[in-house]
Amino acid sequence: MEETVVQAGAGRRARGGGGAARRAERTAPKIEFARFIERNIPNMEILNEEALQIIEYNAETVLEEIGVNFVDNPAALERWRAVGADVQGERVRLPRGLARSLCKTAPSSFIQHARNPERNVTIGGKNLVLAPVYGPPFVRDRQGGRRYATIADFRNFVKLGQMSKWVHHSGGTVCEPTDVAVNKRHLDMLHAHMTLSDKPYMGSVTERSRCVDSVEMSKILFGSDFVDQNTVMTSLVNINSPLTFDPIMMDALEVYAAANQACIISPFIVGGAMAPVTVAGTLTQVLAEVLVGVAYSQMIRPGAPVIFGAFVTSIDMNSGAPTFGTPEAAQITLGAGQLARRLGLPYRSAGSFCGSKLPDAQAAYETANSLNIGLLSGVNFMLHACGWLEGGLVSSYEKYVMDADQLGILHRLAAGVDMSENGQGMDALREVGPGGHYLGCSHTQANFKTAFWKTDVLDYKPFETWEEEGARDTMALAEKRVEKMLGEYQAPDIDPGTAEALAEYVAKKKAAEPDAFM
Repeated sequence: MEETVVQAGAGRRARGGGGAARRAERTAPKIEFARFIERNIPNMEILNEEALQIIEYNAETVLEEIGVNFVDNPAALERWRAVGADVQGERVRLPRGLARSLCKTAPSSFIQHARNPERNVTIGGKNLVLAPVYGPPFVRDRQGGRRYATIADFRNFVKLGQMSKWVHHSGGTVCEPTDVAVNKRHLDMLHAHMTLSDKPYMGSVTERSRCVDSVEMSKILFGSDFVDQNTVMTSLVNINSPLTFDPIMMDALEVYAAANQACIISPFIVGGAMAPVTVAGTLTQVLAEVLVGVAYSQMIRPGAPVIFGAFVTSIDMNSGAPTFGTPEAAQITLGAGQLARRLGLPYRSAGSFCGSKLPDAQAAYETANSLNIGLLSGVNFMLHACGWLEGGLVSSYEKYVMDADQLGILHRLAAGVDMSENGQGMDALREVGPGGHYLGCSHTQANFKTAFWKTDVLDYKPFETWEEEGARDTMALAEKRVEKMLGEYQAPDIDPGTAEALAEYVAKKKAAEPDAFM
């Protein structure tokens, strides 16, 4: 696991000699960035070869016999006719093997470039890239409670992402800023990602012109030629399950594929409502929908980067509410990972999913189940890795830092077991011998700083100390962590000319049309 450590004020000369310098170093704000995860552990495989072949065969049967709908999209229907699909009205039926054949040009991995090259991520292979929560209209913090999100909240979450060691990606709609006009908020959101963070980001997908704005702003940030030849955005294209491709999402896919920008082709699965109640039936539908979406991207531009997505939850049959962290969701997440690898595509799934209203024990259980399964299933891009609350309706400040802290565990688990000479620990075993202890031995002294994962949020102090400090629970500790991170936030450097050009683009676009809140 490689890390880059940047210490605030490191270039300034320390005063007061060695002791003062060491104290200054200990107290100065430090910004640490962990490289994206490279797994050194095997994936967990839940389906045997026979099961995989059955699901793949059934998915082809769905496409051949049932088909998919491309709604209000005559151009897409013509594209399908041109490659040999049977098009009747808005229903598209694909001959067995057609979609899979078209998918062959999609890359198995790709680099998403950040404006700071040290933050570039490689999506695919054995890698895991972690990105924050996406889409909630509400935010929650310990003092203000649950409320509609604002652009100030959005900027705060981008700052938290920039300051979070284990989060590799700035994300997209980390919350929906409801105090900005619907037709203009994408400009403010993109501007925040581009200027307040130097990590990779996502583009807007809610309307064709907003996708175009995302590409044009990226060209200002990176340069037109660079964007033409490289991937600088990974954006979310949800499929309207079951088996329906709506024109808004297809507009986004068309714009980004044509521009060589990556899309996550992601069925939106709520088992029992938008997919069959069984694991195998859901996996069949997921595969059928992904095959069509990926194939369509390759019809737009062969070689366009895409990700096999699976957003998975089940439903409470009494209340109708979505449920998270369940064993059925785990089985689907694991199985979809196997199907993605057989297609040779990067895989997106899992996250800090929970249905809880607060960052409480329910939230922790459900989130831990989902995060760990994501690691074991071979996920390459994990959206919603931190901050998700209340079934995705809420971005929580406290849960963001709680989850982001726990992502460090995924890094450590994925690294595998150190079997180097130092890792074997024979020097320690020889030095201590029977009946001794290892606290003072040379091996412990040489390794104690990095031997164990260390939390930035959880409390391990003695009871008396904990009580003296206010008997704070985890949410209170997380609140303090949020305050500290936002207080120590440092904006990454950006070329002044680029910053000015971005601001001018945003101002010009916003002035060109009246506000619309629908």
